[in-house]
Amino acid sequence: MKLAEALQERSDLNRQIEQLKFRLVNNAVVQEGEAPAEDPVQLLEQINHSIARLEELMAAINLANCRTVVDGMTLTQLIARKDCLRLKVEAYRDLAEAASQTAHRATRSEIRILSAVDVKAVQGEADSMAKELRLLDNQLQQTNWMTEL
Repeated sequence: MKLAEALQERSDLNRQIEQLKFRLVNNAVVQEGEAPAEDPVQLLEQINHSIARLEELMAAINLANCRTVVDGMTLTQLIARKDCLRLKVEAYRDLAEAASQTAHRATRSEIRILSAVDVKAVQGEADSMAKELRLLDNQLQQTNWMTEL
């Protein structure tokens, strides 16, 4: 199994577990004399099975991420870099947006509101980091499809 396939299965399992939890809660209580639409015991069995499989996958994915090296960095390090780069891009974009807001004055006596940063430079940095983020994500995706679990 390829790492990318395991990641897809992990995502599917997370969705399935959430749906099973919802169904379980909806069938936990019934009116006296009525039967639940679904058997809570069977739903619990399905949840337990799905969570056990999820645990196996998570361990295997984490091990593969730690042992797979790309350009001198493990996948774990590349994922951390990607996540932090995404945070930086978001912060720079938010700053550029906030600094771009200007207040219009009706008269010359009103207080002028000025940007405290060079919006063009901040936006340029955000764009540069966003490009690096896209390239890093592409590299991770490619590696995920080439790496055996």
